[in-house]
Amino acid sequence: MAFRDKDLRTPGPITVDGRQLKRYHIDQPERPLEPEVEKAAYDLLPAMLADVADDGTPAAGWVVLHRGADTGAYLLVYTWVWDNAVEIRVAAAGQPALDCPDQDPTYFVELRRPAVGCVWELAVLEHERAAWVRHMLLPESPNLTNYLRDTRAEGPVGR
Repeated sequence: MAFRDKDLRTPGPITVDGRQLKRYHIDQPERPLEPEVEKAAYDLLPAMLADVADDGTPAAGWVVLHRGADTGAYLLVYTWVWDNAVEIRVAAAGQPALDCPDQDPTYFVELRRPAVGCVWELAVLEHERAAWVRHMLLPESPNLTNYLRDTRAEGPVGR
């Protein structure tokens, strides 16, 4: 199996149902993420969010929308909970190996598998853990605005 980097973009944060979310898009260098795949994923996003906890944790997290090299598309929704833990919910489209009903990359279904991400998505997870510690846990006064501005650099991702 040949390994190669993919492209990472950060289209800017959004607020969905009161939760502030950073956005990361991962796609193939020769095939950018299609607008219809993006629309389908973001239409599903509100249903994928964890409930806002009443534990003082800011209603924040990040989203990774990843277009695979084949027919698959993946939506990973990471939510900060309990001050220092992450909850994840994942949906996939167009990937029969993950029990998707067809190869349509716009028909997302929520996965029940305990996956946290692939090697390209985990690069974002590494950054987000460090950014949360840097802006929310270490300072005397947590700074959600700085956390939301602190994204992994755009460009090649994977290695």
